Amino acid sequence: MFGEGFDMNALMQQAQKLQEDMAKAQEEMAAKSFTSSAGGDLVSVTLNGQGLLTAITIKPEATEDVETLQDLIIAAFRSAKADADQSLVESMPQVPGLGM
Repeated sequence: MFGEGFDMNALMQQAQKLQEDMAKAQEEMAAKSFTSSAGGDLVSVTLNGQGLLTAITIKPEATEDVETLQDLIIAAFRSAKADADQSLVESMPQVPGLGM
């Protein structure tokens, strides 16, 4: 059915190793945090390895202009999220054919 030279045991071992590698990478990501700032450090945000917001720091002088403050929070969040996403991509095991 699979032709000569096909080793189902080797395929199963490879799949199991991939599962273990992915679990390890996910565990390592969960322990990481990503902090980014905007507006010359007027605003900083921290995300955990799952991309959830865990902290926001706002300097008092940033509160004078609410619209600017909102933009700074968004910019800092997006930057931290991009860092977290990039770290996730880099930490995942390379799987042939998945384009990662």
